[in-house]
Amino acid sequence: MPKIAERPRRSCSKAVKLKLCTAIMFDGNPERLANQVVDLELAGVDLVLIPEIYGFDQVSVLGYIAAKTKRIELMTGIVNIFSRSPALIAQTAATVDALSEGRFTLGIGTSGAQVIEGWHGVPFKRPLGRTRDTVDICRKVWSGDKVTHEGKAVSLPLPADAGTGLGKPLKFMNRIARPDIPIVIASIGPSNVEMTAEIADGWQPIHFVPDRFDRVWGDSLAAGKAKRSPDLGPMSIFGDAQLAIGETREVAEAREMARGHVGFYVGGMGAKSKNYYNDLFRRYGWEEEAEKIQDLFLGGQRGEAMAAVPDEYVDSANLIGTEAHIQERLAVYKDVGVTHLTINATGANALDDFSAVKAWIE
Repeated sequence: MPKIAERPRRSCSKAVKLKLCTAIMFDGNPERLANQVVDLELAGVDLVLIPEIYGFDQVSVLGYIAAKTKRIELMTGIVNIFSRSPALIAQTAATVDALSEGRFTLGIGTSGAQVIEGWHGVPFKRPLGRTRDTVDICRKVWSGDKVTHEGKAVSLPLPADAGTGLGKPLKFMNRIARPDIPIVIASIGPSNVEMTAEIADGWQPIHFVPDRFDRVWGDSLAAGKAKRSPDLGPMSIFGDAQLAIGETREVAEAREMARGHVGFYVGGMGAKSKNYYNDLFRRYGWEEEAEKIQDLFLGGQRGEAMAAVPDEYVDSANLIGTEAHIQERLAVYKDVGVTHLTINATGANALDDFSAVKAWIE
């Protein structure tokens, strides 16, 4: 296995308690979904994220899961901030939190122009301003007070010159059981990460490489933290990884799955001139590889594009290998301050693998 460069100093492994998380997609079979989540709960998974993208809506799925579980925490992974108004996002979060009796975390993000404009038909404008407005409005809604807001992207009530002039401040009609529902922002760009560190309860990047964490995001996180209100407390950090334990053929296949996953994002998620994931890969230090992956992918050579993902990335951004190797890598995630580790485990032994990781991080 290639040597992993830029490993951070061991300093706080025992201080940080990791929560075990995973994301699942609803395939249209509610019985299978319920059984899957209950099994994950029994295996020790602390939190399950439900994506949406442009498939089944995540809110309905979370309401169903809330009724089928007792302990596991629930999170949107993510709600995009353009297709729903900030007030509706706040209503949705309050509802799922009530249905789950306080087990909900609101994960939000901008998504991307291809989905927002292609699927929702909404202009992808002022993403940072709209993110900040969404966070502010959600917290105002949950306070139980009448909501007024003058933001860069959203104002409540709507200004008279932008509508009929009949809008007036309103407040949430029901009692809010938990006015401090956690808000996690998915972000990877420098300005967005800085804002996240300033205003969010948690931060969810993607393609997380703990060994190069400070190099890519250290300055942005420090700048945001300097403006952060002490009332918010420490920010939680979500890392992500593919998990496969052992040295079997199935583990080797998991390595290639991880390679293909990031290769698709770096090569094809966006245009040649605007691909946030390709930019991130470059900022990690793999500039030449990012260029090659994208050129091959956009040129129709997808297999070659996936093969161009360096082994060093696969090894440092995932939990794939022997038990000893994975336990060593878990310590690195703790060292950089990760509080929530979102892992994807596949194969016949997936639940056992979840249980093993749970035991190692406690």
